[in-house]
Amino acid sequence: MKYFYSITGKLVVSALLLHLSPLTVQAQRMKHEAPSARPQTTTPKAKPATGGGQINGGATKAPDRSSVNTGNMNKPSTMPASAGSSNKMPANTTKPTTTPANTSRPTTSTATPGNAKDVNNKNQTNVGSNNKTNNVNINNNNININNSTNVDVNVNVNTRPRYSPYPYNRPPYYYGGHSYYCHHHYYYHPYHPYYWGPVWHPWGFFVTTLAATAIIVSVNNMTYHYDQGVYYVPSNGGYTVVTAPVGAVVTTIPSTAQPVVINQTTTTNNYYYGGTYYEKSAGGYTVIPPTAGSIVENLPEGAEEVRIGDVTYVKYGETYYQPIQYNGKDMYEVVEVKDGK
Repeated sequence: MKYFYSITGKLVVSALLLHLSPLTVQAQRMKHEAPSARPQTTTPKAKPATGGGQINGGATKAPDRSSVNTGNMNKPSTMPASAGSSNKMPANTTKPTTTPANTSRPTTSTATPGNAKDVNNKNQTNVGSNNKTNNVNINNNNININNSTNVDVNVNVNTRPRYSPYPYNRPPYYYGGHSYYCHHHYYYHPYHPYYWGPVWHPWGFFVTTLAATAIIVSVNNMTYHYDQGVYYVPSNGGYTVVTAPVGAVVTTIPSTAQPVVINQTTTTNNYYYGGTYYEKSAGGYTVIPPTAGSIVENLPEGAEEVRIGDVTYVKYGETYYQPIQYNGKDMYEVVEVKDGK
């Protein structure tokens, strides 16, 4: 009986095991299948307004081209500035050049021997006026005054010196086919323009009105206005300063005019003021060219240093001045220039 129950129990257990085996195998298979078989529900992220945005910690999501306008996608409205520079241009990068309305003197620079003008350049001096429409060009013996009314006034400069009345005891300095004669030794000192006071003006200076003391002087069918050592010609609704015309006669000259010294001899009838030479006559004072060998202490604005070989002269108009030392003072001597040796 016990044997029967034992056999019967084993059969029942075996039948149960056979019945449960497919379920176990299926469970094992389901355990090892990929989790993708189970549907996953996530909250959808909102799409960025433009393509190329980053979502989920840096992953880049391709833009939805069906809903994004790509007309100007690759052209930003403004170009970013690079480091250390700016792409923006200022509204006004260049300041307009302005000329002062009331300039008392044209700019004059003092040159040194190393910066002196070379004599091989054209012998032309441009003297600027404080009126922006006027130019005075000194070329050779003429002054051409050009103004906005297109009127040209030709003024004879005639500043080339006359021969010295005294023989030269020193050999000339020769350079470039010319001989430069002086009575005194060369002694360089820098050129400093001399200021003769508020009533004196350099060549090219423009004024709108003249003082009541101005008088009219006529020379070679030309009319000038003279006032206290300065000569003017009408120009552009005003008056422009020019060199004193040779031959002009005036009754008075400034009281600060100095007697001219020639080769250590003081003349009795020659005077110098503001770059102009006068000779005393019965009718007054006549403008004359400078005389070679004349010694003067000061030179006016408008002169320039010129380098001739190893020597630096100061040129005013067509007259060369050699820097010298006379009676312990820095002075200038009018140079006589001749062709050849």
